[in-house]
Amino acid sequence: DTDSLFIQLKKDEGKEAAQNGMRIAGDLNNFWKDKISSEYGLASHLEIEFEKYYRKFIITPARGSESGAKKRYAGIVVESAAGGEKEKLEFVGLEFVRSDWTRLAKEFQVELYTKVFNEEDVDDWIREIVKKVKAGEYDEKLVYRKRLRKDVDDYTKNIPQHVKAARLLPESVGTVYYVITKRGPIPIELKHNDIDYNHYIEKQLKPITDSVLSLLDKSFDSIVESDQLSFF
Repeated sequence: DTDSLFIQLKKDEGKEAAQNGMRIAGDLNNFWKDKISSEYGLASHLEIEFEKYYRKFIITPARGSESGAKKRYAGIVVESAAGGEKEKLEFVGLEFVRSDWTRLAKEFQVELYTKVFNEEDVDDWIREIVKKVKAGEYDEKLVYRKRLRKDVDDYTKNIPQHVKAARLLPESVGTVYYVITKRGPIPIELKHNDIDYNHYIEKQLKPITDSVLSLLDKSFDSIVESDQLSFF
């Protein structure tokens, strides 16, 4: 009972989105009521209801695929408010809502999608973020956080990064805070002045960028590499 159905309104229907959404939901419910009654002689208990209206909406492609991923989308939600309407950016199933992604990734994703929805150019902005990451200006935003689900000694195969970091600590912890260095994952309690910036660029910024810019026939690599080529 939590599955969603997305319907694209006609151009002029967005002005009264809530009314049109409720009308469409009513039409669908009546359709199934009549169909189930006429074909099976049963009362329909299927019911769909209007929930929200996205003024702009993106379903990101599944990684390694051109088709949209289930329950991975973002949009600008229009809500009723005192004196009119207000808009907010909403993420479902993307990195922004995951606790095990860095603050850099979350802030980057919010700003990137905001710019895309506002049809702003993002190329120079992305290049600037990459430069600042490499310069160490975002080090405090590169910390991963993940809970241990069992004792570190109970992990025997395919040991996750946060477990490797936890094993370096003198005492056990419930949640591990760590960064990726050129030596591997290191808890923030220990010296970590050799942060692997390429890891964060390739594993955080790049997948977030490509998930949305692929819809615009752009890629993270093409944007960053064009900046490097400009030096020659």
